[in-house]
Amino acid sequence: MPGGLHLAASMQPLDALPQHNAESIIVVKKTFVRTTIIGGAMFVGRREELRRLEDAYNTGTFQMAVIYGRRRVGKTTLISEFSRGKRTLFFTALEQADADNLADFARALAEFFDLPGGVRFDSWRDAFDYLCERAEQERFVFVFDEFPYAAKRNGSLPSLLQVCIDHRLQATGAFVILCGSNQGFMESDVLGRRSPLYGRRTLQMRLGPLGYRDAAQMVPWATPDEAFRIYGCVGGVPYYLAQVREGRSLRENLRELYFDPAGFLYGEPAMLLRQELSEPAAYNSVLRAVAGGATRPKEIAERTRIERNSLAGYLTTLVSLGILERTIPFGESPERSKRGIYRIREAAFAFWYRFVMPRVTQVEDGAGALALAAVSEGDLDAYLGLRFERVCREWLLAQAIEGRLPLRVDAFGSWWGPDPDRRSTTDIDVVAADTQSRRLLVGECKYRESFDETEAMRELERRASLVRGYEPELFYLFSKHALSSGTIEKTEGMPAWHLVTVGDLYR
Repeated sequence: MPGGLHLAASMQPLDALPQHNAESIIVVKKTFVRTTIIGGAMFVGRREELRRLEDAYNTGTFQMAVIYGRRRVGKTTLISEFSRGKRTLFFTALEQADADNLADFARALAEFFDLPGGVRFDSWRDAFDYLCERAEQERFVFVFDEFPYAAKRNGSLPSLLQVCIDHRLQATGAFVILCGSNQGFMESDVLGRRSPLYGRRTLQMRLGPLGYRDAAQMVPWATPDEAFRIYGCVGGVPYYLAQVREGRSLRENLRELYFDPAGFLYGEPAMLLRQELSEPAAYNSVLRAVAGGATRPKEIAERTRIERNSLAGYLTTLVSLGILERTIPFGESPERSKRGIYRIREAAFAFWYRFVMPRVTQVEDGAGALALAAVSEGDLDAYLGLRFERVCREWLLAQAIEGRLPLRVDAFGSWWGPDPDRRSTTDIDVVAADTQSRRLLVGECKYRESFDETEAMRELERRASLVRGYEPELFYLFSKHALSSGTIEKTEGMPAWHLVTVGDLYR
């Protein structure tokens, strides 16, 4: 054993999960669940991520996977699903002193490698040396969860791990997973060019929320419209969806989650901003402005009174965190377009800043039910209409990937711009195109109880001609409910037209 390794006379019991189905997983001071194995939790989605991890593992060579994403997005659940049936050492660092993290790591090693007397290390170098020694003798998966917590307390950790990989682990079959919720740290201090670990990773994944179809599996009791409304208000973060209670109406769930000081999602956006950002107040102002309809930099600057030069940095950061997104009209260059707009990408943030933040005082005073009652069904449907457009685009992309569209498409988005005939600005909710043949698919999204269906079809055909350089070929009308029998009969003889309801999106 290395010179810095000491066997202790006794070992404190670990806060670890029991072994299941011949798995060997050690968890220090962290509880998690996995599909049907622990606590009957449901594992949904992440099929591609799981496949990539399995493919890397099956090479039998050394691998270092970097998995990161915001809190509660499902990183640990994905890793634990991957580790089923594999000998896995799972260590989670905490926001505590470096010596305490090292001691916890020593306990994990002692338990995992069955050292009855326990083990103590004088340094992380000694601990990694011992890990390397065992990796040269047997193959296992080593998960270092919340790596940023440990690395922030001991800045030499990335360098020590790099030396360990370069000189010993690279010649073994060890499968190392570095995982973290601090996205900025993972991208700069683990994946960044200046990081000692730069170039060592063989696989990296940034996990985002689930798509709407996978999210629906978290609420299997919901009808398609209920599933969409939940997704539109709560989003695709698995842990958030797990808080939605069956047998409660949407408003009852929203009141418990958002409009109660003890509600799970009431303080969540602010907590996530504090974790990632040093100036959350300014970012709060930006997000509130965007949620309130200020989508262009000039409008955001006017509402927040932040200088345009400074605002650019705030917007860039929020986009990099996946909270905001910048979109441009279909067909324009992302670098050169001056018509880009910003929208809140994550539904939980969009809902909170749109409806909860302006009513925080009422909620804190215990009048959350009254605050929610002030949100009319019209306001809620208008908000959900914007989320509906996103879901329709996601459906269209899935249809294209699965080869179910009558047109081969390789570009997606939405379009807005001048309408010379009306002397105004107009938009098209959904656009997809074959950039080789210059053929176009356009769609209109109507999340309403009723509307003039004939006029909506006529108007979509007219606006489709405004997208320059493309020939409109297919037209999709997305609606909340099935359209009238007259419209359905009419479109049966019009092969260019396709009608899609919320139920179809989930079918």
